[in-house]
Amino acid sequence: MLYNVIVQSFEFGERVLHWVEYAATAIEIVAVVIIVLSIFYSLLKHTYQRLIVRREHTSAYRELKGRLGRTMLLGLELLVAADIVRTVALEATLESIAILGLLVLVRTFLSWALAVEIEGRWPWQAPPEAQGAREDE
Repeated sequence: MLYNVIVQSFEFGERVLHWVEYAATAIEIVAVVIIVLSIFYSLLKHTYQRLIVRREHTSAYRELKGRLGRTMLLGLELLVAADIVRTVALEATLESIAILGLLVLVRTFLSWALAVEIEGRWPWQAPPEAQGAREDE
């Protein structure tokens, strides 16, 4: 009887681990799809604005850069989430956690670099409108 309980719990545990692996893979696929579709959509919209609407190059380019940067940030966040799910649930060894920490560090740096590129300031700095309001007081 105890054997049956152990076997059933082991089978259940194996199933849960498989589903966690599927979930992490699904999150990664969603991230890649978001990034790829965003690139195509952004380039098509930029081309439409430049050729059909005849929008000014600098404003259309800024919009393209901002759109691409925001979706890259979203994709990076989803990839970090997938790595966390996979590492915590499936491979909770010291080596895998160290690798996860390094991946999160690199992706955080990339996120900050993209945020600076999009907004023109570091994430912890106040927006220019807020700085101007403080100077007026």
